[in-house]
Amino acid sequence: MAKQDLMDRVVNLCKRRGFIFPSSEIYGGFRSTWDYGPLGVLLKRNVKDQWWRSMVQLRDDIVGLDAAILMAPKVWEASGHLATFTDPLVDCRNCKERFRADHLPESGACPNCGAKDSFTEARQFHLMFKTFVGPVEDDASVAYLRPETAQGIFVNYANVQTTSRRKLPFGVAQIGKSFRNEITPGNFIFRTREFEQMEMEFFVPPEDSPRWYEYWCQERLRWFTDLGVPESKLRLRPHDTEELSHYSQGTSDVEFEYPWGWGELEGIANRGDFDLAQHAKFSGEELVYFDQESDRRYVPHVIEPALGADRALLAFLLAAYDEDEAPDEKGKLEKRTVLRFDPRLAPIKAAVLPLSKQEKLVPVAREVAGLLRPHFQIDVDAAGSIGRRYRRQDEIGTPACVTVDFETLDDRAVTVRDRDSMKQDRVSIDALVAYLQERMAA
Repeated sequence: MAKQDLMDRVVNLCKRRGFIFPSSEIYGGFRSTWDYGPLGVLLKRNVKDQWWRSMVQLRDDIVGLDAAILMAPKVWEASGHLATFTDPLVDCRNCKERFRADHLPESGACPNCGAKDSFTEARQFHLMFKTFVGPVEDDASVAYLRPETAQGIFVNYANVQTTSRRKLPFGVAQIGKSFRNEITPGNFIFRTREFEQMEMEFFVPPEDSPRWYEYWCQERLRWFTDLGVPESKLRLRPHDTEELSHYSQGTSDVEFEYPWGWGELEGIANRGDFDLAQHAKFSGEELVYFDQESDRRYVPHVIEPALGADRALLAFLLAAYDEDEAPDEKGKLEKRTVLRFDPRLAPIKAAVLPLSKQEKLVPVAREVAGLLRPHFQIDVDAAGSIGRRYRRQDEIGTPACVTVDFETLDDRAVTVRDRDSMKQDRVSIDALVAYLQERMAA
């Protein structure tokens, strides 16, 4: 399958099956904004839950935080965003479209109209959204929508360290919305102006920062492969010196092979002590750590793995999409579209499918659904042939289909069909929850 064809098919599936819709679609849409539908919101929640589980629940050295989107403007002055958070902007004199100067093709041709040598001189474009707090729109009421969640963690460092009684090394994890006024958003949900971030700041003694930086590079790469992304689709790319952000002592990107080429999936940065030192300077508050064992005080260094939830979801979708052939109800092979999600990510874990709408099967199907619902996100589908219903569930990535048939009335068992192998097992209703729980715990 051609790479662009893959992207088109995934985008089409997302709209058709209720994963992702264009925002404000009945008004013609609003550029580069997207709404998550019934299946998309479940998938995104599962991605975030798996990140939180690996970062917080399964560790004893990381705690959570949920900081406000609106913060004191001084935060962004201290962090350097007011002065440096810009991209180079150029206009095409021919078609009037705008582009990031550092994203233009080497040929110098306009990506929109093809004109050559038609660009204006580059000028810096600020990426933060400005707003006003209160009834009067003046300089004193200016505020910004946060462009990253990290600063909320840094300004709360002392609060978290004191109240959680954590010794270094320890981390603070956060999931939340961020906003960047991108010049050229695009590639579906890959680059948008409103997005959700999953960031963790790991505070360490200065001398230990290189070791922890390497640790988190490998740990974050492993997280994707553990959830089903093939190793061949991932790589770890260290930034060249000229690429490094002003705060970075070293940065590497976990890159994914998207249909348009390799692109950033997650960034892991050694931020040094830049952020805490800056906020201490601008706020007048001391942001240091006292190590009782060594009897010394120092500003911790920070390792930051930062991942966009939307971008991660897109990578999982692209990695899961597959087409193969499967026999229909008459044994004839037909094309099948299937999302091979890891069961932990699948929006619907199991579908209950009564073989027919006959009244004898309906009460048993309801019983089975009621048994499964407290444990799994399920779907009940009774419309159409059983083959068509299998295909619908395959297409949204449901790992298991549970068929209630006429034999169920006699043996109190159901047929469980596996999404990937299409193998079918006969399972007692009493043992069904335990059977599926074992299957879902990949």
